[in-house]
Amino acid sequence: MWKWEVDKKKAKGVFVIVHGAGEYHVRYKWVVEKLNQFDFHVIMGDLPGQGTTAGPRGHVPTFDLYINTVSSWLEEARRYDLPVILLGHSMGGLITTRTLMNLDERDLPTMVLLSSPCFGLYNKTPASKKAISYMLNRITPELRFPSNLAPGSGTRDPSMRTRDEQDELLIKKVSIRWYRELEKSIHRAHQEIDTFPEIPLLLMQGGDDRIVDKHSVKQWFDQVDLQDKYYKEWEGLYHEVLNEPEKREVLAHMLGFVTMHLNR
Repeated sequence: MWKWEVDKKKAKGVFVIVHGAGEYHVRYKWVVEKLNQFDFHVIMGDLPGQGTTAGPRGHVPTFDLYINTVSSWLEEARRYDLPVILLGHSMGGLITTRTLMNLDERDLPTMVLLSSPCFGLYNKTPASKKAISYMLNRITPELRFPSNLAPGSGTRDPSMRTRDEQDELLIKKVSIRWYRELEKSIHRAHQEIDTFPEIPLLLMQGGDDRIVDKHSVKQWFDQVDLQDKYYKEWEGLYHEVLNEPEKREVLAHMLGFVTMHLNR
């Protein structure tokens, strides 16, 4: 876990960022710098099995390990005694959602921001492969297979595509257990939607997302029962809305939501 702090006298709040599958904290360098410029502390770490963490890469024995990790980041954020803003992208959005479903009310952040959350996969897994994954999950859960994400499917930004081609820490293979835990957690995010807490929510979705199923995302948003929720679909943008060429516009919209709620 890392902290990027600003002047304590000027700090408006604390962002906790939860990255997506396969990536890690360095891909959020621009976002972190901008949040600091707007006087927000930032806390972020690499999720288990990804980035600079120890242990089998692309593998997690249980999704609860992710939830416990994010809960510890939130606990650290609360020490500042400032508003806490939880931002989760892709699988990080799914982890964020499942974490909030498990938190006590007193431990909830001030608001939550979801960026193209993984509430369904764009490329559907054939039933035959799903059946095989159930069997292999019992026999050899750490067996890894290619994620099969097409290069450049996350963002249209040429500079991000170039840096990703040269980054050896990005995960290209995931384990059978990781896949089964992801599928199970997606199912629970929908089935247990009534346990999602009353908290201000902004959901930002790429209109041309080729990684998560945007229709499943919208279905989840329409069904979650909140008094204060906002949905913004960015037409033509790929999955990583905060890494797209239009990222400044996306960030401005996101910070507008945050500022509006902090000033209430």
